[in-house]
Amino acid sequence: MVFTGTRADWGLLSPICRALAARADVELTVVATNMHLSERYGLTVSEIRADGIEPLLLPMNVDAATDEERVDSMAQVMTGAAQLLGRVRPDLAVILGDRFEMLAAATACLMMRVAVAHISGGEISEGAIDDSIRHAITKMSTLHLTSTEPYRRRVIAMGEDPARVINTGSIGVWNLANTERADAAELAAFCGMEIDKHTAIVTYHPATLDDGDIDARVDALTGALDDVEGLKAVITYPNNDARGQRVIARLQAYAAARPDRVRLIPSLGRRRYLTAIARAGVVAGNSSSGIIEVPSAGTPTVNIGIRQRGRIAADSVIHCGDTRAEIAAALRRALSADFRRRAAMTVNPYSRPDTLELTVAALCDTPLELLKSKKFYDVNPLQ
Repeated sequence: MVFTGTRADWGLLSPICRALAARADVELTVVATNMHLSERYGLTVSEIRADGIEPLLLPMNVDAATDEERVDSMAQVMTGAAQLLGRVRPDLAVILGDRFEMLAAATACLMMRVAVAHISGGEISEGAIDDSIRHAITKMSTLHLTSTEPYRRRVIAMGEDPARVINTGSIGVWNLANTERADAAELAAFCGMEIDKHTAIVTYHPATLDDGDIDARVDALTGALDDVEGLKAVITYPNNDARGQRVIARLQAYAAARPDRVRLIPSLGRRRYLTAIARAGVVAGNSSSGIIEVPSAGTPTVNIGIRQRGRIAADSVIHCGDTRAEIAAALRRALSADFRRRAAMTVNPYSRPDTLELTVAALCDTPLELLKSKKFYDVNPLQ
């Protein structure tokens, strides 16, 4: 049983699920929840169906605006996941990343005694509550697929058996190398303008551990986009974390006032997104994609603020602060000829050519009896 809640995690899980579905020894169930089921965010459950998979639906309050409502949404996921787990009785659940709805799903698996395989554990994102969620899911899981060797070592340091922690590389990077791209005309028609080296692809999420004024944060970003002469922007919606709707409202007003050079789109979809980041001049914002996948496209990244602080990053990633001046300066540097040459030659630490094969083998070939329980692994045994 594979859980997915957003366009981003389905983009990563899609090739894994298609490979699992093709195996005679696997009976696959995909559970779609959260943003997949919301028209506001593009109703991206359609992307799962486009991959030939009819998912089970797990409703929740997607538009929760307060912390209390978000906790209630987690309770909805936990209850619904328990019901689906009880009906399907899977041998193994697959959970990716660090989203709050995935913590609820993992908790249901733990209580229902369904083994969990966790993808992308051991990573750090100090500016978001997701950091703690990710590590919590690690401790509820018995099989771990990490995206770099340092992340593998960190999971082991958390007490996980090295034999069950496998460095597969990032499936997002594998996607970039193995997904058929949309053509330029299709992309331009969808976005309403051509995507070229004078275009920024922008995704800006609220950083859940940043207490700063979110309106001021968004205004600093949009002001910086205005300050770079000749720069167009295609901006995708943030996720539905706290203050996400305020970010959307601010971006809607910004894009509406600049129809000649700015587009705001709920979701590009996997093929179009991978095409856009390869054609664009820069990818900007605070999404993990800018750090993990974009370097393999040879495109510079401007990573803004604290949300992704702590992640391993290629030298094509420019980290900057939250002010308008800092963001504008980083954008100009990223768009310079010298830095673009640097980005084109960067080595991505998340890249492995065999990521999909390693992932599917780990999920299908690890004996299930080894995943039913675990002991704490002491890196330095107690005396």
